[in-house]
Formats: sequence, C-alpha cells, structure tokens
Amino acid sequence: MAGTAGAAVVRHTRRVPPSLPQPLDPIRAGAIGDALKASLDRIQRACDKAGRPHGAVQLLLATKTQPAAAIRAAIQAGGTLIGENRVQELVAKGPELADLPHQAHMIGPLQSNKIPAALRWADCIQTVAGLALAAKLSHRSAERPTPLEVMVQVNTSGEATKSGVEPGQAPDLAAQVAALPGLRLVGFMTIGLNSADATAVGLSFARLREVRDAVLAAGDPATAGATHLSMGMSGDLEIAIAEGATMVRLGTAIFGPRG
Repeated sequence: MAGTAGAAVVRHTRRVPPSLPQPLDPIRAGAIGDALKASLDRIQRACDKAGRPHGAVQLLLATKTQPAAAIRAAIQAGGTLIGENRVQELVAKGPELADLPHQAHMIGPLQSNKIPAALRWADCIQTVAGLALAAKLSHRSAERPTPLEVMVQVNTSGEATKSGVEPGQAPDLAAQVAALPGLRLVGFMTIGLNSADATAVGLSFARLREVRDAVLAAGDPATAGATHLSMGMSGDLEIAIAEGATMVRLGTAIFGPRG
C-alpha cells in the first residue's frame, strides 16, 4: 500500500488509453492543492501531538461526487490514494485518471453483482463485512497478478445506520478472510460515532484498534499484515490519529462541501 500523500511509492499507472477530462479552472486546481497541503500539515500536527512519527498516517482522498478533473488536480498536487463510495463513480472516473499513478480504494458498500466492475479499477476493498462477499472477491481475484488488498469493516459505534461486522465477531472474520486465496488482509476500517462528544467518538476508534491488536496478538501468519486502521474523516481526524489511525479519509477538507 502506498505511503502518505506525496510519496513516490505508488502502483504503476494503468495501461489503458486515458480519457482525459476537461482541464480544471486553475484557481480551483490551486485551491485543491493548497487544501491538500493544509490537510497534510494538519495530519502531521495531530501526529506530533499524539507522539507518533512523521509519515505514520496516510491521507486518502474521499472523492464521492467529485469530478475527475478535481481528483486529477489533487493527485497532481501530491495525493496518491483515492476512495470511492460508489462503483459507478469508480468505473466512470477510472479512464480519466488512468495515466496518473495512484491507488483506488472502495470505501462504500459493495454489492456482489458489481464486483467485476469494481475490480477493474480498485486496488483495495475497505468494506468487507461478511465472509460471503470475501469469498466472491477471492473467486474473482484468482487471476490477478497480485492479491487484492482488503480490509474488514467493523461497526464500532453500534449505530444501526452504519455497516460493518460487530467488534466481537471481527477477529474470526478477519482470520477467515485472510485465509482466502487471492486476497491480502491489510487492516480494518470503521466510521466513527456520529456525536459531538469527542470522548465517545474516541472510544469508537479505540475499539477498532483493540480489534486490530487482538488479531495481531493471535499470531496467525495469515493476518500478520493486517496493521492498517482506516478511520477518521475531515471532522474527527485528530481524534482518530490519537487512537492509532494509519489512514484518514478526507473529502470536504480537500474539495470543500459537496454540492
């Protein structure tokens, strides 16, 4: 998996003819670049406060509803990871970004019938919340040159509106997913509690860290690489980083409010 935004180690550009989008207004492109830099600085300040080293947290660009031209500007400004919530957006924007080095993650629910389309462009599926989906991803990934990276999504807030396996069930699911051929379990993902209570939000992130730590402590070689914690967004990234996030998913902080 790539390093922080701006790092040189990313996947190779996709070998398909790019379909370049219309150029973005230079002022808008500049604003995105400035916001990316400000967000990286914000992440580093949070790492400093938490006593964590430089580069400990990756920035993933949450690109839901954003046009390919805006995403292109963010990648050209140093972004290396993008995350889409919808397969149709991932597929539509993929050709327009194919000439740029980046990794694409699915960070929204994935329906089984959309797996083939998603795997055409996705490098990582962060929203595996059941063995049935994982098995289908495994089957479809059998002919990939490298394993498909996946994360187990955990509902650490207990909110019925959020997807994910319960924390108590996550270790067993992680072991089952990691054992499937064609997949590489790289970590865990959650959406923090929707609350103004920072302590309660922090507890929802701490639960994911505890799940990850329990899985690693079990000593299963298949789950030894499951170190990532994808958690924290524009409004709560400092809380997530304090609780051990290794990847934060930022949308409005980079692109502004969605229209």
